[in-house]
Amino acid sequence: MNVYVPILVLGAVAVAFAVFSVVISRIVGPKRYNSAKLEAYECGIEPAPHGIGSARFPVKYYMTAMLFIIFDIEIVFLYPWAVHFDALGVFGLVAMALFIFNVSVAYAYEWRRGGLSWD
Repeated sequence: MNVYVPILVLGAVAVAFAVFSVVISRIVGPKRYNSAKLEAYECGIEPAPHGIGSARFPVKYYMTAMLFIIFDIEIVFLYPWAVHFDALGVFGLVAMALFIFNVSVAYAYEWRRGGLSWD
């Protein structure tokens, strides 16, 4: 149990900081609300009323974000694997082969959807 004490303390500090930040922002923050601040997206432009599904929504931003997440997760898993490649043996090789296969499927999906063409 002594091994987990630093992790529990760090978790408690993180939760306490989050709760403290929310409470202090409610107490100290400005309380001048108007209709523009209560909107879901405040940009200074009045939102145009659209019915659900009546307008096309561009997904280029989401495709770029998905591409970033794919390669970010790939790098996060590949660095530790490369450092301990000799110690992992066949299990590590098979696990990484399955991971690379999954990443390749996501990469192929991005490629087919046009996420790699920067128009």
